[in-house]
Amino acid sequence: MSDFYHRQIELWGEQTQQDLKNKKVAIIGCGGLGCSLGLTLGSSGIGEFHLVDFDKVEIHNIHRQLGFNKDDVGKYKCEALKNTLEKRSIDTTFKTYSINFEEFTKLDIEVDLILDATDNLPTRKAIDEYSKKTSTPWIYASVEEFNGQVCFFEKSSFSTFNIQNKTPKGITPPIVSFIASLQANFALRYLANLTLKKDTLYYLFINNEGEFITQKFRMPS
Repeated sequence: MSDFYHRQIELWGEQTQQDLKNKKVAIIGCGGLGCSLGLTLGSSGIGEFHLVDFDKVEIHNIHRQLGFNKDDVGKYKCEALKNTLEKRSIDTTFKTYSINFEEFTKLDIEVDLILDATDNLPTRKAIDEYSKKTSTPWIYASVEEFNGQVCFFEKSSFSTFNIQNKTPKGITPPIVSFIASLQANFALRYLANLTLKKDTLYYLFINNEGEFITQKFRMPS
């Protein structure tokens, strides 16, 4: 194990790496964000992943959903992603659920952290409510066009957002990976017991002049 995680162990030591084996994470949604989260975190040494998505891979998904290839079309996304991640990981268990989030909550599975990789506000609201009910922190992320948002929700409420069904606009593949990478960094810092700024919304975008802009907002309780 020490050879596989050598560079991480250099960063935070053997004990922290060993502690990650006891952590459990749920990724809700196995599309663009979910794939990038899985690829980034799946080989980090986290002990158990619960991959939740009732959708199947379609050909138009593949350009931004990096966990899939053309042979995965028609397969459940959670199953296809699991197959990819198992080839990249050791000492990690991947469990799949081809159901929606509401059905997943009825299974009463305890995890240390929930990662939002969905594409709709009502489901995120449900994640927030479940998080508060079970005292499980979660990390929100969204992407659209050339922008994205990330927030580690602990004490603040997602109800600040205007909850509505909204079809996302077009999207560039790099922004998906970029936002998922920030989300994954927050997740690893939390699971490794490193300092992390919580309940702060990070908004990142590339403007019409091609300038990269970052903003952050303190979320109300």
